[in-house]
Amino acid sequence: MPRNVRLSDLAQLAGVSTSTASRALNDHPAINARTKQLIWKLAREHDYPFRRYMPAGPIGATGTIALVVPRPQGRDTQLDDPFFLELVAGLGDAARERGCDLLVSHFAPASYDDLATAMTTSRADGVIFLGQSSLHQAFNRLSASDARFAVWGAELPDQAYCSVGSDNFAGGKRATLHLARLGCRRIVYLGDTEAPEVAQRVRGYGEALEQAGLSPDPALMVPAHFTVESAEAAVHALIARGTAFDGIVAASDLIALGAIRGLLHEARSVPGDVAVVGYDDVPFARYSRPALTTVQQDTARAGRLLVSKLLDAGPGGEMRSERLATDLIVRESCGG
Repeated sequence: MPRNVRLSDLAQLAGVSTSTASRALNDHPAINARTKQLIWKLAREHDYPFRRYMPAGPIGATGTIALVVPRPQGRDTQLDDPFFLELVAGLGDAARERGCDLLVSHFAPASYDDLATAMTTSRADGVIFLGQSSLHQAFNRLSASDARFAVWGAELPDQAYCSVGSDNFAGGKRATLHLARLGCRRIVYLGDTEAPEVAQRVRGYGEALEQAGLSPDPALMVPAHFTVESAEAAVHALIARGTAFDGIVAASDLIALGAIRGLLHEARSVPGDVAVVGYDDVPFARYSRPALTTVQQDTARAGRLLVSKLLDAGPGGEMRSERLATDLIVRESCGG
């Protein structure tokens, strides 16, 4: 293969005509997805500058990053979730600082084959997956063949790929210890427990109970989806069962606000009767009434890290996973 790979060389490798290769590089609708995947793969492997065949953007971006959201497990990873809007904003700001376009894909992978398709059909310089869902092993497998991706999410055992995420264990522990130090003795964990990130928060919650000398109670592990309505209904059900509690650690700010709504509807004062801590520190947390105590995740720094890892790794470069510190922001819903 000559050093300066030509379009005709790619066509020969793919077993297609030069015109077909050209149309594939331009994402022409007449060319099937399998052929496009093959030619884009060959172009990357042989350092062919196929981006010059892509439609030019209005300001000539120096690169492109694709944002892909896997099918959710636990937390409903939807772009209208306030926390994920904050994270996408952080990614967008970081990409703009680097003169790079950020494209949001409609594709929602749910398996290894889906992840491989997301990579091979993308002409972007790299892909950021917003969440791991249940795809940890699939990401490990993908990293062996294509490392042009990074994941927002927890760092898990035997991880072979790069992830950037918050220290969820420390965040869950700190929120729970804060309630214990305020005198709470019956602390509810409200939210999902299966997704990797929230499972780490649950472990922090459990260790904090032990450190505070409080006995874990299965009745205080209350499932709720990441919506206001689900959390409100869960609190109503908890009170209807006659379960005693004086504190709530919520898996997200949306869940915390739903819990507060449920408590107020049941004539329970916050924080007088029940103190509440959220997680994420989305913008409206500070404007709610009462203003929400919450665990802050640094979405701006997360965006900069994810973008820089993809753009600065270089061909075949390794990307190191990183954990971001969390901070407890104390407001009215549980002061002290």
